[in-house]
This record gives sequence, structure tokens and C-alpha cells, in this order.
Amino acid sequence: MKRLLRKEEVKQDARCCKAMAVLLAFAYASAGQADPEKVSATPASVINTQAVTTSKMTFVPAGEFVMGSDKEEKSNKSGEFGNTKPWYLDEHPEQHLQLPDYYIDTYEVTNGQYRGFVMAVNAAPPEHWVESGFVLSLRPERLSGAPVDTLRKVVTKVLQLDVDTRMLGKDELMALIDERFAAFGALPVTFVKWSDANAYCAWTGKQLPSEAQWEKAARGSSGAEFPWGNDWKKAMSNTGGEAWDDGVAPVGSYDTDKSPFGVYDMAGNVSEWVANWYEAYPGSTYKNKTFGETFRVARGAGWGGSGHYALQLFQRGAYRMNLDPDMTYNDVGFRCAKEPAG
Repeated sequence: MKRLLRKEEVKQDARCCKAMAVLLAFAYASAGQADPEKVSATPASVINTQAVTTSKMTFVPAGEFVMGSDKEEKSNKSGEFGNTKPWYLDEHPEQHLQLPDYYIDTYEVTNGQYRGFVMAVNAAPPEHWVESGFVLSLRPERLSGAPVDTLRKVVTKVLQLDVDTRMLGKDELMALIDERFAAFGALPVTFVKWSDANAYCAWTGKQLPSEAQWEKAARGSSGAEFPWGNDWKKAMSNTGGEAWDDGVAPVGSYDTDKSPFGVYDMAGNVSEWVANWYEAYPGSTYKNKTFGETFRVARGAGWGGSGHYALQLFQRGAYRMNLDPDMTYNDVGFRCAKEPAG
């Protein structure tokens, strides 16, 4: 039988919720819209040069690679799963292309990395940072200066940690908060529009990878079906089969989801924005009304949760998704690329 709350408990919960709302709103108020002058590639003084020189990137050497496929769907499974487009056709025709040397992020951009961008250029934080409490990390001085009672509420009501805080002091509470922020900071950033991802890469002196750069990094020079090879294997990447607390896994958690060049999480974890509009490949005979400068391409499968999102189709390096660039998604993030200097 459901227990009715006493009037005093209702008032206490209301006060707590109001206090947390004020605290979160105060932290959130420090972030708004990115200043275009601060995120553009010029002047060079505003680029986060430390992020350029210290972030982990993988070198992809110049040379030929296989892009796209000539596969055909013969079972009409796309209709069974409610797919809005036939499988494979937007990958036609298979191409052998050349790319010059380039670098690509070894891992997906994390919440922790994106936090630096939000703080530096006053960009709006991803919406789920409020729900998760990570938005409070934008104003660490406010937390460190908060009274113990407030910190206890942050731990239990905002971060929702299963901890008895009644006997904990300020240092212990801050340690718990910092630990949670560190864990959340290691996850790939999500709920970012295409323009957010593009602005972040510009801030680091990089750019979103092209479809070709992303696909070569994922499939290797020989055009493997999956980052690990041509044969699909279960649980090689994070596509919802494991119960991660936040859905997404910390970047680089799957040694099995590593491409021939050593780039992680290209078959799972989060799908990733790339630079291109969703267009037909040169030489393609496939017609689609969504082609054009309306949708941007995202590559790689996301954690999805369950069901058809875990299909091997979406984990293939050649698979293309067309998404509204002005929308945000809980399983879409990004990584950056960079061409060698000079």
C-alpha cells in the first residue's frame, strides 16, 4: 500500500527541490550561446592550442581506401524494422578513393573536453547536463563555497548517489562530487547539434571529419565491414547490450571496437556527426528526396538501448544516417579531424 506523505515531508521536499532548482539555475546561467568570434578559426589566439597539441589523435596515412558498397537488400528487412530508407542503396557505388595524410581523434569527444569549450566561449551546455548535475561543474567555486547542507543535497538529490551523507563533512562530500564529475566527464558528449560539434572542433583548431575521412579511419584501407574485420560478432561494441549506468560507456572501453588504424568506438557507443550534407555519392543512380542541404550525415552505431539499434547493419563502417542538424540526440556525439600543418 502506498504511504501518504505527511504535510511536513511535502514541505521539506518542496524546499529541497526549490533549493536545487535555484542552485542549478545559477550554474546554468553562466552559459549561453557561443560567441562566433571566439569559435572561429581566426584570430588564432582564441583557439585552444593546448587541446590541439595534447588531445589524443591517430595518424591516418595517405593512400587508397574503399568507401561505400555495392550491397543489395534482398529480404525487405528494412521495412520490417520501420526504416525510412532502403538499406545499402545510399552507399552505392563502391568507390576506391585517395586521401592525403590526416589525423583523427582516437576517441569520441568527452563531456569533460566539451566542458572546457562551454566555459571558454560561453556556449550553451548540453541539456542533459542539468538533469545529471554536471552543469554544476561549470561553477566549481560555487560548489566549494556552498554550505555542507547544500552539498549533501547535491550528492543525494541532484547526483542521486546512494550514499548516507548525514555524517559526512565538506571534504568527503566534495570528493564524492568530484568523483561523479570525473566519471561523467569520461563519457562521450551527447545532445549536441551539428553546429555545436562544428564549433567545438573549430575551437580546438580542427574540423569535423569528412565522410571519407571517418570511413577510412573506421574500415581501414581495405574497406572492412566492421572496425574489427568482415565478420560480425556480438558484444564487440556498445550498442545497448550491456547495462551501463548512463547508457553510453566511457570512451575507449571496448578494445574490440578498434579500427585497423587504432581508432576506438566507431561501431558503437555514440553515432557521430561528420562534416557532409546527406547527398548521393558520385555515380549513384539512387534517388532520395532527403538528399540535399537539409540533413547532415552521422556515422557509426549508437548505444540505442535495445532492439533494432543493435543490428549489425548499423555497426558497419559504410552505413550512413541522415539526421536533422538542428536536433540533439541522446546517442549522437562526434570526434574531430585535422590535416597536417604545412
